[in-house]
Amino acid sequence: MHPMNLTYFHPRTWNFQKFHLILPQKCFIMVSEGFKRLPYGITNFESIIKKNCAFVDKTRFIEMLENEENPSQFFIRPRKFGKSLFFSMLSCYYDMLRVGQFQELFGDLYIGKNPTPRKNSYAVMEFDFSGVDTYSPEIFRKSFAIKVQLTVLAFLAKYKSYFDKADALIDDIRKNQYGVASMEIAINEANNANVKIFVIIDEYDNFANDLIAIGVEEAYKKAVRANGIVRDFYKALKAGAKISIDRIFITGISPVMLDDLTSGFNTAENLTLHKRYNEMLGFTIEEVEQLMDDTGVNRDHINVDMKWYYNGYLFNQYATERIYNPSMMMFFFKQIINEEKVPEKIIDDNLKFDYGRLQRLTYNEENRAMLLQIIKDDGIISQVMSKFSIDVLYHDKYFVSLLFYLGLLTIEKPTLANVQLRIPNYSIKTVFWEYIMEMAQENAGFKINTEELERAITALAVEGKAKPFIEYIVRNIFNRLSNQDLKNFDEKYIKIMLLNSLFQSNVYVPASETETNTGYIDIYLMRSPLMPQVKFEWIFELKYFKASKKPTDADRQDAKKQLQNYSDSYMMKDRKDLKKAVVLFVGKNKFEVFE
Repeated sequence: MHPMNLTYFHPRTWNFQKFHLILPQKCFIMVSEGFKRLPYGITNFESIIKKNCAFVDKTRFIEMLENEENPSQFFIRPRKFGKSLFFSMLSCYYDMLRVGQFQELFGDLYIGKNPTPRKNSYAVMEFDFSGVDTYSPEIFRKSFAIKVQLTVLAFLAKYKSYFDKADALIDDIRKNQYGVASMEIAINEANNANVKIFVIIDEYDNFANDLIAIGVEEAYKKAVRANGIVRDFYKALKAGAKISIDRIFITGISPVMLDDLTSGFNTAENLTLHKRYNEMLGFTIEEVEQLMDDTGVNRDHINVDMKWYYNGYLFNQYATERIYNPSMMMFFFKQIINEEKVPEKIIDDNLKFDYGRLQRLTYNEENRAMLLQIIKDDGIISQVMSKFSIDVLYHDKYFVSLLFYLGLLTIEKPTLANVQLRIPNYSIKTVFWEYIMEMAQENAGFKINTEELERAITALAVEGKAKPFIEYIVRNIFNRLSNQDLKNFDEKYIKIMLLNSLFQSNVYVPASETETNTGYIDIYLMRSPLMPQVKFEWIFELKYFKASKKPTDADRQDAKKQLQNYSDSYMMKDRKDLKKAVVLFVGKNKFEVFE
C-alpha cells in the first residue's frame, strides 16, 4: 500500500482496489494556484460561486423537483449533509430579484444550460427554525412567534418595491402584528400585488427535536397539536397555498412532526425515500473525484480508506449509489490543504451525536436493549417508516426509523418484507462505541484513567505486550460495571468496550470483524496513519465464558487454532510487525492471555 499510486485497502475486506479520491478545498484558506477553494462549513450558495469555491453540481434536481406534480415538497437528511446549502441554491434560482445574476450564478451549471420555466419567478420567503428557544413552553411560543415575525419583516423589506405602502406595513407588523398573524398579512399582500411566493423552511423540526430531547413532550404536543402555534403556522401555509403561495419546500432531520401536523398541513409530498432523490444531497464517488480534481488535494497525504470512514449512506433500498457524508470528507481534506500533510484528525468532533439526546431516546429498557443489539450486530432488520408521531417514537420500528433518519443507521439491502439496516461507516461506529462507554461509566460511576490507559496501549504498540492492556480493561472497566451493564455482558459487549478504549487512544485504528480469506478477525488493530512509529499491529481472538463455566484445554486450543488461521491468511502471512493474542474472559474479572 502506497499513497503515490492511490491504492488503498479496506480494513474489513482486505480487497485491494484502485480509488482515485478527489475532493474540494475550503473558502478562505490557502489555495494552490489554478485550483478552487474548499467550501467547508459554508452554506451560502452565492458566496461559494462568487468566491471561486468548488461546487458539486446538484442543480439537475431543481428541474426534477419542479417537474413533480405536487408543488409542496418535504425532504429530510441527517445533520451536516448539505441541506442548508441546497436550499440557499434554490432561493437564488427562484428569486425574482436575481434575474440579472442568473448567468453569473448558474451559467456554468446544469440548470444554467437547461433553465426551467419558473426560474427567477418568485418572492422567496425563507424560514429557519434553528435556534428557537425551548427553555419553557411559554418561552418557546414567544421565540417561535418572533422567528416568524422577523422572517416576514425581512421578506417585506426585500420585496418592498412590489407592495403598496410597504414601509407602513412593515412598521405596523413590527409594532402590532405577531407571529402567524404577520405571515398571513404578508401572504394576503402578495396576493393583492399578484406576487407568487416560494416558501422554504429549513430545520423545520429543530425545536421539536430539542423539546423531545429534554423530555417535555407535553410542550411539544401543545405546540404542534390542537390550536398550538406550530399547528397554526402550518394551517396558514396551507391556506396561503390557495392564493399566493405557489411552492413550498420543507427540510429537517426527522419526520416526527408529519403525523402530528396531518390535519393542519397534509398537502406536502414526502420525497425523502424516493429512489430518484437518493443522491440529491451528499457526494457520490464520481462527485468526490471531480471535487478533488477541481481543488488539487495532495494525494500523497491521503493514507486512510475514505470509503470505510465516510461512505455508506443509502436512502432507498433499490438505489445503487452509496453516498459520502460531505462534511466528514471536507473536514478531512481541509486539514490536508491547510497543513500540507497527513491530517491529525480523521473524524470531525462537530459531527459527533449529542449523547444526551441519544440517552433520552433510550430512556426505556426496550430501546436501550435494542440499541445495544444494533451495536453488537452492526445493524438490524426492520421497516423504515416514512412518518410517525411522537406517541410511538420509542416503539421498536419507529425508534429504529428515527436512528435511520438521524444518520446512525442506513439501508444495507432489502429483505423479504423489510430492509436490512447497518451502521453506515467507521465514523458512525465510533459514535456508538463512545455512547456505550459513556453509558457504562454513568451507570457504574467510574471514569477512565487516561494516563494508565496510555501506558497500557504503549505496551501494545511499542513493547508488543497485550497483557497490560487486558489487565487495565478488566480492572478499571469490567470490574466496575453496574448490574445493568452486566446483564449485557458477553463476547460482543466485551468487544465494544475494547474497541472504544483503543479508539480513544488515537494510536490504533481498531476494526471489528475484519474479513480475511480464512474468516473474520474479532479485533484487528491497525496503526494510526499519524503513528508510523508504532512497532506492532495486533489481531485478537476473543472468547467469553460465564463465571460458572471455566475454559477447558480444548477451548484454548480451538481459539489458538482459529487465531493461527487468521495469521496464515494471505493478507497477514509473513508480516513481521504483526502480533497476535488469544484472550479468554471468565466472568467479569478473570482472564487468560496467550500471545
